[in-house]
Amino acid sequence: MDETLLLIPILFSFLVIALASKEIGNFFRRLGLPLISGFLFTGIIAGPYVLKLLSVDAAEHLIFLEEVALAFIAFAAGSELNWEEVRYRLRSIGLITGGLVIVTLTLGSLALLFLADFLPFMQSMPFTSRLAVAILAGAILVARSPSGAIAVINELRAKGRFTQTVLGVTVIMDAVVITIFAINSSIADALLTNVSFSPTFLLLLLAELTVSVLLGLVLAWIIRLILNWELPLVKFPLFLLLGFGVFLLADETRHYSHDLLPFEFLLEPLLICMIAGFVVTNNKKYSSHEFSDILHLNALPVYIVFFTVTGASLQLDVLASTWPIALALFGVRVVSIFLGSFLGGTLAGEPAYHNRVRWLAFITQAGVGLGLAQTVAVTFPEWGQAFATLIISVIVLNEVIGPMLFKWVIHLVGEAHPRGATPDFDGSRDALIFGLEDQAFALSRQLTAHGWNVRLASRTAARHGIPDPSDVQILPIPDLSLESLHTLNADRAEAIITMLSDEENYQICELAYENFGTDRLVTRLHERANFERFHALGALVVDPDTAIIGLLEHFVRSPVATSLVMGMAEGQDVVDMEMQNQNLDGRAIRDLNLPVDVLILGVSRNGHTLRSHGYTRLHLGDRVTVVGSEESLEQIALRFEGQT
Repeated sequence: MDETLLLIPILFSFLVIALASKEIGNFFRRLGLPLISGFLFTGIIAGPYVLKLLSVDAAEHLIFLEEVALAFIAFAAGSELNWEEVRYRLRSIGLITGGLVIVTLTLGSLALLFLADFLPFMQSMPFTSRLAVAILAGAILVARSPSGAIAVINELRAKGRFTQTVLGVTVIMDAVVITIFAINSSIADALLTNVSFSPTFLLLLLAELTVSVLLGLVLAWIIRLILNWELPLVKFPLFLLLGFGVFLLADETRHYSHDLLPFEFLLEPLLICMIAGFVVTNNKKYSSHEFSDILHLNALPVYIVFFTVTGASLQLDVLASTWPIALALFGVRVVSIFLGSFLGGTLAGEPAYHNRVRWLAFITQAGVGLGLAQTVAVTFPEWGQAFATLIISVIVLNEVIGPMLFKWVIHLVGEAHPRGATPDFDGSRDALIFGLEDQAFALSRQLTAHGWNVRLASRTAARHGIPDPSDVQILPIPDLSLESLHTLNADRAEAIITMLSDEENYQICELAYENFGTDRLVTRLHERANFERFHALGALVVDPDTAIIGLLEHFVRSPVATSLVMGMAEGQDVVDMEMQNQNLDGRAIRDLNLPVDVLILGVSRNGHTLRSHGYTRLHLGDRVTVVGSEESLEQIALRFEGQT
């Protein structure tokens, strides 16, 4: 009871710190630094060595939060390993993974073993204990960051042989490293307790791994049952409780086996949770998408808790004396990654140029590596926290430098497909429509009536059944290549509308996205299954099967607003304008002296929609949605897009 009463104020204090950690993490991200660096920084500042908002004892009381988060990280690591995505390049992925594991594990372990005399917590250890610590460090240095790799790939829209191989290796590495860590933990425990290596020990190690795998399968079955429930709000908390229960089971098993048996029986909770995540994700009978979605949607609060507690647990006095060792381990890891990836890629027959630069894609570390370091801190409390402080400092270096190198190498091999630079507004609203049919002509006439310069592009001159198009400019093109788009001056178009087949539409949208950064891509969809492809390009998708139903629904629910949007309210309209007037930069909406019949509905800035009010300040490049009379909107357009 006393312990519970003591925990309550600690949890409330930590809640306040976690809220601050979220904001500081966002600030770090705006500076171009990893989000988790902000969380770690907050924990360090709030911890016992700086502001002392959390004492050493308080940090120890929060260990259970770390274990809950570690289980979540292991679930996520397992769910990211999609067998269908890696099996087609399994030989290359397997050989490169093998090269990375063997070289990094070997050189990383040897490096820490040779540097032991410079580490205070290892100086008094006998050789067997030093070897135990070294093999644990070697295993953690093998870890990668699938989430970081996926984020970079999505940001650059990277695709190609190099990217597929790197992603496959990075994702499968988490499963490999957790398995290696489980084996090395058992070996390290035997070395630290002077257990002799014999056939009995090997059988015990095999039994521990077998039981962990079986428990992972049981846990996957339990997760499947929970996913089948019609209670969505309780699923995520139950997953966290299950993960924490795995850690409690492993801890109790170790204690009871120590007291009742002549040996300790070690279960590896991270391996159990990872196997469960992998089985749920790759078994089609399970609700794999729902499980992955739950993990993705709830990742941020878990990471805030984990990394903030981790930062508060860092021993800064140890870090102050061991940072040169951290730099040395960072350097050894980089060399190991180069040698391992080059060796594996060469054996796999990968292109020589890829083999020389692939190492740049494998530097990043994050969740799993930090989780393994904290697992050592909990499992071996005598020296584990000092060990974790050293390893975490190496991981932070990798996390800061790795993504920048990964982005650079993706561009280097020519597999990056980011959005092109959007040209400045030239004062004329241009729209380019691909397609030659009744809807294309009708849209062209409506846009022209609202002051747009509209052109239709077509690869055919056939106009059977189409009304006289003398009022519409039709431009013939030989194909849908980039050269054809340049001849159409597509790079100057504010909007491109595609009304061809889905494949042709996607070809046009992708070219416009990558080369022109076109502000508005609008496409008419034929197959619903293609929605995500267009959505990833930022295209506005019109599905004819649902558009009419949605329109009728809005007429029923909001007839006045819908009439405005549809242009059916006489003398009224809704338009988007880009704020280009430098004289208005930084001015609040309430100070613009807008006409009384004009209302600003919203402001879009850097991809985010702002809830505008009188005190909202407009900045250059803001896209402003305005409703009002046609005459007043023309006046506002002159002010926003001109220099008056």
